[in-house]
Amino acid sequence: MKHKNSHLLVGYWSRIRNGRDVPDQTDIDPRAVKRMLSHIFILDAANPGRPTYRLAGTGLCERFGMELKGTGFLAHWEGQSGVALSSLLKQAQKTLQPICLSSIGATADCGMVELETILAPISFNGGEPNRFLGMTQVLTDVMQLGGRPIAFQRLIASQLVREDEPTPVFTAPPPPPPPMQILRNHSRAPHLRLVVSQDRPSTTVHFEPEEMLRRMFDMLGGRMAGI
Repeated sequence: MKHKNSHLLVGYWSRIRNGRDVPDQTDIDPRAVKRMLSHIFILDAANPGRPTYRLAGTGLCERFGMELKGTGFLAHWEGQSGVALSSLLKQAQKTLQPICLSSIGATADCGMVELETILAPISFNGGEPNRFLGMTQVLTDVMQLGGRPIAFQRLIASQLVREDEPTPVFTAPPPPPPPMQILRNHSRAPHLRLVVSQDRPSTTVHFEPEEMLRRMFDMLGGRMAGI
């Protein structure tokens, strides 16, 4: 984990377990995570293939340019990443451990930032651990977004967070598909619909695939070389 708030959230999740496998949603005290609250969310993952936002902080909603509550968590991820995330959610529910995700978020006009997302399994009213306490933080210069919302994300790496490994080492993901396949896998490509509200989208934005991919791999080049 890179962002200090990621460590704080995982530490808070661990403390409120009180000896149980996972904490319950009713154990979460918003005052205890007040500083991070605008970027925190809760997912309903009873169906890991179609997780939905139960709650989402205002800062996170602004980052994606829309009200997230009630929407699909995978809607902002390209296709291959969405498949991987469904599997990761199932794994976290089975192992009862948080997951740390590293991703690249891109605006419709190719402004890019690196993101870190924590997903920690929780129960609700003592039931199965079918929900997640989550948080997404921007790791790189947010000015790269130019004030525009993130249109989609691509998963770069993931790691189960273990208590005896407080600072996990990310492993390289499978080789990326060919450039045009990346765009075909993403439901919005090559014409991305930028949703700014729950009403009908008002703008259709055209991607320049080569430029988008060039900037993505330029951003990743230095860090991936050290993995």
